[in-house]
Amino acid sequence: MNIFVEILLSFLVIAGAAFAFIGSLGLYRLRDFYTRLHGPTKATTLGVGCLLVASSIFFSVTGEALSLHEILVSLFLFITAPVSAHLLAKAALHRQLPSLAVMQNNDRETKPEHSA
Repeated sequence: MNIFVEILLSFLVIAGAAFAFIGSLGLYRLRDFYTRLHGPTKATTLGVGCLLVASSIFFSVTGEALSLHEILVSLFLFITAPVSAHLLAKAALHRQLPSLAVMQNNDRETKPEHSA
């Protein structure tokens, strides 16, 4: 295997592990549900994506053909992670989970904009 490929794979594995660790640490350390959503959806998704790309490059270089399984898993991960985080946040808002963020309340009455 080429030294350039080994350096690239090493960088991707280390970067993926670092992002996954930072995302997991954020999930553990952040204080409320809404901020905890950022750990797995942002950093951990990027970390797992780096690891999957490294795996795809390794098996493409050492194998006989191009390895697309990991790329498809990465694509599926990058599509489903934001959607699931959005659905979790909407469910938390529906259940009125407390947040540490200061929210401004709009006390004005909402009038329908229908013309009679």
